[in-house]
Amino acid sequence: MIYLITGGERSGKSSYAQNLALTLSDNPIYVATARKWDSDFQNRIDRHQHERDERWTNIEEEKYLSKIDFSGKTALIDCVTLWLTNFFVDTKNDVQLSLEEAKNEFLSITNQKNTNIIIVTNEIGMGVHAETHIGRKFVELQGWMNQFLASYADEVVLMVSGIPVKIKG
Repeated sequence: MIYLITGGERSGKSSYAQNLALTLSDNPIYVATARKWDSDFQNRIDRHQHERDERWTNIEEEKYLSKIDFSGKTALIDCVTLWLTNFFVDTKNDVQLSLEEAKNEFLSITNQKNTNIIIVTNEIGMGVHAETHIGRKFVELQGWMNQFLASYADEVVLMVSGIPVKIKG
Protein backbone atom coordinates (compact mmCIF):
# COMPACT_ATOMS: atom_id res chain seq x y z
CA MET A 1 0.00 0.00 0.00
CA ILE A 2 1.05 3.55 -0.66
CA TYR A 3 -0.27 6.21 1.69
CA LEU A 4 0.11 9.92 0.96
CA ILE A 5 -0.30 12.26 3.92
CA THR A 6 -0.59 15.88 2.87
CA GLY A 7 -1.49 19.22 4.39
CA GLY A 8 -0.13 22.56 5.48
CA GLU A 9 2.79 23.24 7.77
CA ARG A 10 2.21 22.05 11.36
CA SER A 11 -1.09 20.41 10.39
CA GLY A 12 -0.21 17.12 12.12
CA LYS A 13 1.05 15.21 9.07
CA SER A 14 4.15 13.67 10.64
CA SER A 15 2.43 12.63 13.87
CA TYR A 16 -0.41 11.03 11.93
CA ALA A 17 2.04 9.26 9.61
CA GLN A 18 4.14 7.95 12.51
CA ASN A 19 1.07 6.58 14.27
CA LEU A 20 -0.08 4.95 11.04
CA ALA A 21 3.34 3.34 10.56
CA LEU A 22 3.24 1.92 14.08
CA THR A 23 -0.21 0.42 13.47
CA LEU A 24 1.14 -1.30 10.36
CA SER A 25 4.44 -2.52 11.79
CA ASP A 26 6.22 -3.13 15.08
CA ASN A 27 9.50 -2.00 13.48
CA PRO A 28 8.92 0.63 10.81
CA ILE A 29 11.62 2.44 8.87
CA TYR A 30 11.84 6.22 9.05
CA VAL A 31 13.43 7.74 5.94
CA ALA A 32 14.58 11.29 6.60
CA THR A 33 15.11 13.25 3.39
CA ALA A 34 16.43 16.43 5.00
CA ARG A 35 19.78 17.87 4.01
CA LYS A 36 21.70 19.37 6.91
CA TRP A 37 21.87 22.97 5.71
CA ASP A 38 23.01 24.55 8.97
CA SER A 39 23.25 24.04 12.75
CA ASP A 40 19.62 25.10 13.31
CA PHE A 41 18.45 22.46 10.88
CA GLN A 42 20.74 19.90 12.52
CA ASN A 43 19.08 20.71 15.87
CA ARG A 44 15.66 20.14 14.28
CA ILE A 45 16.82 16.78 12.91
CA ASP A 46 18.22 15.78 16.31
CA ARG A 47 14.94 16.71 18.03
CA HIS A 48 12.91 14.64 15.57
CA GLN A 49 15.23 11.63 15.97
CA HIS A 50 14.82 11.74 19.75
CA GLU A 51 11.01 11.74 19.35
CA ARG A 52 11.15 8.24 17.82
CA ASP A 53 11.86 5.28 20.06
CA GLU A 54 13.79 2.03 19.58
CA ARG A 55 11.04 0.51 17.41
CA TRP A 56 12.15 2.69 14.52
CA THR A 57 15.01 2.13 12.09
CA ASN A 58 16.23 5.56 10.97
CA ILE A 59 17.69 6.03 7.51
CA GLU A 60 18.92 9.35 6.16
CA GLU A 61 18.69 9.59 2.39
CA GLU A 62 18.57 12.99 0.73
CA LYS A 63 17.58 11.86 -2.78
CA TYR A 64 18.11 8.26 -3.80
CA LEU A 65 15.27 6.22 -2.32
CA SER A 66 16.20 3.46 -4.79
CA LYS A 67 19.18 2.62 -2.52
CA ILE A 68 16.80 1.41 0.19
CA ASP A 69 15.34 -2.09 0.36
CA PHE A 70 11.72 -1.61 1.40
CA SER A 71 10.65 -5.19 0.60
CA GLY A 72 8.41 -6.66 3.27
CA LYS A 73 8.61 -3.51 5.38
CA THR A 74 6.64 -0.45 6.40
CA ALA A 75 8.46 2.79 5.71
CA LEU A 76 7.67 6.41 6.38
CA ILE A 77 9.29 8.93 4.01
CA ASP A 78 9.34 12.39 5.59
CA CYS A 79 9.14 14.60 3.65
CA VAL A 80 8.64 15.20 -0.06
CA THR A 81 9.16 18.96 0.23
CA LEU A 82 12.67 18.60 1.63
CA TRP A 83 13.38 15.74 -0.79
CA LEU A 84 12.32 17.88 -3.78
CA THR A 85 14.39 20.79 -2.47
CA ASN A 86 17.50 18.62 -2.81
CA PHE A 87 16.73 17.85 -6.46
CA PHE A 88 15.79 21.48 -7.13
CA VAL A 89 19.01 22.87 -5.67
CA ASP A 90 21.20 20.22 -7.32
CA THR A 91 19.67 20.89 -10.76
CA LYS A 92 20.09 24.66 -10.33
CA ASN A 93 16.30 25.16 -10.05
CA ASP A 94 15.36 23.15 -13.15
CA VAL A 95 11.73 22.20 -12.49
CA GLN A 96 11.41 19.63 -15.31
CA LEU A 97 14.67 17.84 -14.51
CA SER A 98 13.90 17.83 -10.77
CA LEU A 99 10.43 16.43 -11.43
CA GLU A 100 11.77 13.75 -13.77
CA GLU A 101 14.47 12.64 -11.32
CA ALA A 102 12.08 12.57 -8.35
CA LYS A 103 9.43 10.64 -10.29
CA ASN A 104 12.02 8.05 -11.35
CA GLU A 105 13.22 7.60 -7.77
CA PHE A 106 9.64 7.17 -6.54
CA LEU A 107 8.80 4.68 -9.30
CA SER A 108 11.90 2.64 -8.40
CA ILE A 109 10.42 1.83 -4.98
CA THR A 110 6.84 1.07 -6.04
CA ASN A 111 7.63 -2.40 -7.37
CA GLN A 112 9.08 -3.75 -4.12
CA LYS A 113 7.03 -6.61 -2.67
CA ASN A 114 4.85 -6.58 0.46
CA THR A 115 5.59 -2.99 1.37
CA ASN A 116 3.71 -0.18 3.02
CA ILE A 117 5.08 3.18 2.00
CA ILE A 118 3.81 6.24 3.87
CA ILE A 119 4.77 9.54 2.27
CA VAL A 120 4.48 12.93 3.97
CA THR A 121 4.19 16.00 1.77
CA ASN A 122 3.21 19.64 2.07
CA GLU A 123 0.49 21.56 0.28
CA ILE A 124 2.61 24.68 -0.15
CA GLY A 125 0.46 26.08 -2.95
CA MET A 126 -2.51 26.66 -0.65
CA GLY A 127 -0.93 29.59 1.14
CA VAL A 128 0.45 32.96 0.19
CA HIS A 129 1.65 33.39 -3.40
CA ALA A 130 5.45 32.97 -3.48
CA GLU A 131 7.26 36.31 -3.73
CA THR A 132 10.17 35.21 -5.88
CA HIS A 133 10.40 33.60 -9.30
CA ILE A 134 12.34 30.65 -7.82
CA GLY A 135 9.75 30.31 -5.07
CA ARG A 136 6.94 30.14 -7.64
CA LYS A 137 8.89 27.55 -9.65
CA PHE A 138 9.28 25.40 -6.54
CA VAL A 139 5.55 25.66 -5.74
CA GLU A 140 4.86 24.36 -9.27
CA LEU A 141 7.33 21.50 -8.77
CA GLN A 142 5.75 20.56 -5.44
CA GLY A 143 2.23 20.69 -6.85
CA TRP A 144 3.05 18.52 -9.85
CA MET A 145 4.88 15.99 -7.69
CA ASN A 146 2.00 15.85 -5.21
CA GLN A 147 -0.42 15.14 -8.06
CA PHE A 148 1.89 12.40 -9.35
CA LEU A 149 2.22 10.79 -5.91
CA ALA A 150 -1.55 11.01 -5.27
CA SER A 151 -2.22 9.22 -8.56
CA TYR A 152 -0.15 6.24 -7.33
CA ALA A 153 -1.34 6.31 -3.74
CA ASP A 154 -3.91 3.80 -2.53
CA GLU A 155 -4.95 6.21 0.21
CA VAL A 156 -4.58 10.00 0.49
CA VAL A 157 -5.20 11.84 3.74
CA LEU A 158 -5.38 15.63 4.02
CA MET A 159 -4.49 16.89 7.48
CA VAL A 160 -6.40 19.98 8.59
CA SER A 161 -5.66 21.39 12.06
CA GLY A 162 -4.64 17.95 13.31
CA ILE A 163 -7.72 16.25 11.85
CA PRO A 164 -7.24 13.61 9.14
CA VAL A 165 -9.62 13.94 6.19
CA LYS A 166 -9.48 10.94 3.86
CA ILE A 167 -9.71 12.16 0.28
CA LYS A 168 -8.82 8.92 -1.56
CA GLY A 169 -9.09 5.23 -0.73
